[in-house]
Amino acid sequence: MDEFNKNESQEIFSKKIRAGKRTYFFDVKSTRGKDYFITITESKKSFEDGNFVKHKIFLYKEDFNKFLIALNETVSHIKTDLMPDYNFDEVKSENNYDTNNTSSEVSFEKN
Repeated sequence: MDEFNKNESQEIFSKKIRAGKRTYFFDVKSTRGKDYFITITESKKSFEDGNFVKHKIFLYKEDFNKFLIALNETVSHIKTDLMPDYNFDEVKSENNYDTNNTSSEVSFEKN
């Protein structure tokens, strides 16, 4: 069954963000039909058994713009209405943003 799933989609582009005890993966994948989608995965180590617990969201092309608009509005609400005095630019960065670009010819245009 794992072989079947591996053949269903091919990873085109990947970004990894380490955030404390969590790691986020943003992956662009393609289907056999040359369609593209994004998976967003949160991975964190379980204290009970030491295994990694993963939560995954699949984001399809028809929802990209709606997702970006909602995410931007949500972050903007936190920054301007809930935490206006917090300096988000001073958040400690420990080079936690890794890029593994495996060739990306994909571009997403705003309508």
